[in-house]
Amino acid sequence: MTVNVGPLVPRRGNGFSRWLGRLTLRMIGWKLVGEVPNEPKMVMLGAPHTTNFDGVLAIATLISLGLDAKTMIKDSAFKGLLGKFLLWAGAVPINRKSPKGVVEQSVDALTSRPKMLLLLAPEGTRSAALEWKRGFYHIALAAKVPILTAACNYQTKLISFSPALMPSGDYAVDLARILQFVHENSYPRHPERLSKPLCELRGRKWQAVPEDD
Repeated sequence: MTVNVGPLVPRRGNGFSRWLGRLTLRMIGWKLVGEVPNEPKMVMLGAPHTTNFDGVLAIATLISLGLDAKTMIKDSAFKGLLGKFLLWAGAVPINRKSPKGVVEQSVDALTSRPKMLLLLAPEGTRSAALEWKRGFYHIALAAKVPILTAACNYQTKLISFSPALMPSGDYAVDLARILQFVHENSYPRHPERLSKPLCELRGRKWQAVPEDD
């Protein structure tokens, strides 16, 4: 199924790179469903995260749709050829010595640019997270941008995109909506590593497990 991407969404690449991304997904048997909201700025979440292969799917998805997604990485990594590659790949440096924290610097990055799609993994680990990190929500709320969620289903091999969710200021209510979308549209590669909030929705007992693919 074709995923619509509106003209306001940050884009990169060309016809060839997008074809290559689609070919990669097709070769490994995955499809995309839904649409990317026509917004110039968004915080984009990927869940559930239980395997390093999630990163492969994320890269192939971004390339196939031509999405210009940014990630925040500590500035010490931006050295030499690696630094050049990170900048090319869309990474934005975080100054660890700045009095502003990661959330504040992320908000500054979003508000200072005409377009930006900030990609985050709210579970923060692929090893049965106890809770979702709230940083993504504080960033979206402060920057006044919607949240887009992409959910991976390893049973159906579908990656589904949610409608845009503009944060209301009520974290519990908004998180419940995001979790419900992920619950209904995902299945992890390693169910035993599912984060506690998603385990509870599935009626499964949560337990800590080591991070090991």
